[in-house]
Amino acid sequence: ASQDGVNQDLSETVPRLPGEMLITDKEVIYICPFNGPIKGRVYITNYRLYLRSLEMDSALILDVPLGVISRIEKMGGATSRGENSYGLDITCKDMRNLRFALKQEGHSRRDMFEILTRFAFPLAHSLPLFAFLNEEKFNVDGWTVYNPVEEYRRQGLPNHQWRITFINKCYELCDTYPALLVVPYHASDEDLRRVATFRSRNRIPVLSWIHPENKTVIVRCSQPLVGMSGKRNKDDEKYLNVIRETNRQISKLTIYDARPSVNAVANKATGGGYESDDAYHNIELSFLDIHNIHVMRESLKKVKDIVYPNVEESHWLSSLESTHWLEHIKLVLTGAIQVADKVSSGKSSVLVHCSDGWDRTAQLTSLAMLMLDSYYRSIEGFEILVQKEWISFGHKFASRIGHGDKNHADADRSPIFLQFIDCVWQMSKQFPTAFEFNEQFLITILDHLYSCRFGTFLFNCESARERQKVTERTVSLWSLINVNKEKFKNPFYTKEINRVLYPVASMRHLELWVNYYIRWNPRIKQQQPNPVEQRYMELLALRDDYIKRLEELQLANSAKLSDPPTSPSSPSQMMSHVQTHF
Repeated sequence: ASQDGVNQDLSETVPRLPGEMLITDKEVIYICPFNGPIKGRVYITNYRLYLRSLEMDSALILDVPLGVISRIEKMGGATSRGENSYGLDITCKDMRNLRFALKQEGHSRRDMFEILTRFAFPLAHSLPLFAFLNEEKFNVDGWTVYNPVEEYRRQGLPNHQWRITFINKCYELCDTYPALLVVPYHASDEDLRRVATFRSRNRIPVLSWIHPENKTVIVRCSQPLVGMSGKRNKDDEKYLNVIRETNRQISKLTIYDARPSVNAVANKATGGGYESDDAYHNIELSFLDIHNIHVMRESLKKVKDIVYPNVEESHWLSSLESTHWLEHIKLVLTGAIQVADKVSSGKSSVLVHCSDGWDRTAQLTSLAMLMLDSYYRSIEGFEILVQKEWISFGHKFASRIGHGDKNHADADRSPIFLQFIDCVWQMSKQFPTAFEFNEQFLITILDHLYSCRFGTFLFNCESARERQKVTERTVSLWSLINVNKEKFKNPFYTKEINRVLYPVASMRHLELWVNYYIRWNPRIKQQQPNPVEQRYMELLALRDDYIKRLEELQLANSAKLSDPPTSPSSPSQMMSHVQTHF
């Protein structure tokens, strides 16, 4: 292959997915923040930006899905004189930026700017997102992972107190809720319609999870439309009482309002508010002090400032503290622990809401369910949790991430789902044997949150996905993961049933997720693969080998005796006590 890459066979130069097309390639100088300027060739397809180094001593490759790009700016003008001062500055959504210097002559910058802008922001150019062009085939279908009826049946629903309703089958009751809802048996569909008028965006209280033994529940919704004048709604008050009464023995219903109380009060001015005890009897209301989407966005921006491109060495701890990111993680985890504890102790059922019930509410319900229900700690269980509490219940992924959208400063953007995954990672650090999946699984989910390669996180709600026929026209991220499960498994996983996990949410026990936030810095790269994991995998392989040899010996033996053995029927049953617990 020639030095400038021109006569190289493109198919071996750029990895391509089925449906991915090369649009252009250019010679550029990549201004690497770690190693200085590197001459390379950049290839742009309708899915990725791929850079191959043309320098002998540097094998650098960048492989960046265009979906992670949040903004493209031209740097330098016709009069720029400094070396490498003319080119493009690219800001990414995944904690890194890219800078390319180009030659001034021949419009090469203009071409690259236009092509990148077109394919990184397809929505602004009436082009489809890449997920609709992706022709990958997997031999498992990730879209079948979550079936709401099956998931509720796994929880033992419907039962005498809770029923499944199809009132939202055509998304007429609430256009941001799923088609299938679980509601109290003693509330009629007519009751639900009346309650909907008093809840923000018609997001009425519905069941997320029921405790298998004590039958207390986690219910989610949006804020009540109380307003400045303190409006009341008899149907809503009665409905919350019906929810409380699904547990005969319990005198109170606990409401966790995710917001700081100041914000909840301020929301009255825009027609919202909270449940006051003069209108709602038998409730206990607590505010969890979790800040809004704008605060979280600014906090993550500060994290990026201290980790990219250079890690703020001299005042690392005070810099980290000044971002408040771990403090927000702490508040979210603390709230979820409170929800889980109320339900697990059987003290009371819990209703969770924030303002609209699709950001902080999803964080709290899903984390509490992860603490309470070990099923969600398996790979497929976690996929179901995300599919249910986030995707089907209308977390606004399109608005929060801005898939294919060029308005990088849109006030609706916010890292709410990233924050949830960070909380999951914190839990997995504290309980290294409790989760079937590893860190790579979480990072892969976050990478494809932005990549637009799969349909999983596209659009804001289920009704929009159905209109766009997402399950027919795109591939699910879970297909990629479930076909490569081994790659995403935690070797230390020990399956446990009914163990509730309470992580410690104090600041001393939380840490910055370095392998995610600082992974682009080559100096931070930790030993891959992890030596402890490596050794453990070798021991497991050894164990499997011994079991196999034992089975062969037994087979040979029973063939000799030709009598049916009366001992334990299979070696694996004999071996079941050879569990390796560390």
